[in-house]
Amino acid sequence: MKKTEDCLGCKLANNELETHVVYENEWITCILDHDPFNEGHVLILPKQHYRFIDEFDTETAVSVMKAAQLLSRAIKMAYAPDGISICQNGGTFDDLTHFHMHIVPRHEDQDFSSFYTDDVWDNEAIKDKLPETRERLAQLVSEMTAV
Repeated sequence: MKKTEDCLGCKLANNELETHVVYENEWITCILDHDPFNEGHVLILPKQHYRFIDEFDTETAVSVMKAAQLLSRAIKMAYAPDGISICQNGGTFDDLTHFHMHIVPRHEDQDFSSFYTDDVWDNEAIKDKLPETRERLAQLVSEMTAV
C-alpha cells in the first residue's frame, strides 16, 4: 500500500492516530471530522496516499462513492437533516495534503459559507458528543451493510 510517512491524512486513514471511525474497508476509512460543521459530519479518506481524485485506482474511486452513498443514508436516518453537502477541496485548499471528502448534514437556517472561511463555529457541544455520534453512525452503517 502506497503511504507517505509524514502525511497526516495517511495516519488518520490507517488508524495510526486516534479517530472516531464510522466505517472502513480495504481501500478507505470514514471518520468523524474533529471540528464538525454539524453532528454527523464525516470524512472519507483513502488508505493509500492520494492527493487528487484523478489519481485514484478504480477500487478506491468506487469505494469512496459507495461510502458517500452509505454515509448519506445513515446520516439521514440518524439526524434527519434538510440536506447533505458533499465536498472535496483539492490543491492548495486541502489542508491535509491527502484526498478527503466531506459528508456534511445541513439545516435550512444555516449559512454554509462559513465552511469555506476561517470563521470559528460554535460546535463545542457537538465535539463533546463525538464518541456518542460515532457509536450511533457506526451502528447504523453496520446494520445497513449486514443486509
